[in-house]
Amino acid sequence: MSIRRLSIIAAAALIFCTVAVGAARAQGTVADFSLQTANNATVSLKSYASKKAVVVVFLNPACAYSRLYQERLASLSSGFSGRGVQFLFVNVPINLDAPGGAAPGEVDLPTLTDASQQVSGQLGISKTTEAVVLQPEAGGFAVRYRGAIDDNPQVASGVQQPYLRQVLDNLLAGRPAGVADKRAAGCLIKR
Repeated sequence: MSIRRLSIIAAAALIFCTVAVGAARAQGTVADFSLQTANNATVSLKSYASKKAVVVVFLNPACAYSRLYQERLASLSSGFSGRGVQFLFVNVPINLDAPGGAAPGEVDLPTLTDASQQVSGQLGISKTTEAVVLQPEAGGFAVRYRGAIDDNPQVASGVQQPYLRQVLDNLLAGRPAGVADKRAAGCLIKR
């Protein structure tokens, strides 16, 4: 066998492994979890079992990425709520301390609290503005996507790949998600 053929086979194997690892990372089943509202009421994932999909997005008002995404997230939430999709916005601590609380222009989305950080850990989240799309199935919720909201966290008008929107459109049309995961830009969650 020639070196050229071996190189092509090795490259193909590498590409296949990369795609397989990405798909494996995003797949799995999530058991029920609970989060707290600002009024200290408990919200559980299982209460959304009748929805077509549940999108869990991790935010922090002190993170610039969270503030940059808030209009896009509000638009996605309102646009998909009538189509059977529930958005859960989770406020998590980050590795950036903002004196006096949130910076001006704080996140105006209805957030839940994951005080013990069990949910972010269970879902494998490491950064704010990372989203997880879950679909109800027997025995829990299947992870269909984990990652970035889109390909341009800084300029909404510059978005060319609206990953989260594409995944939701595909799932609601009965198709596979299309993309299993995309690396998100954001602030690291404090552990």
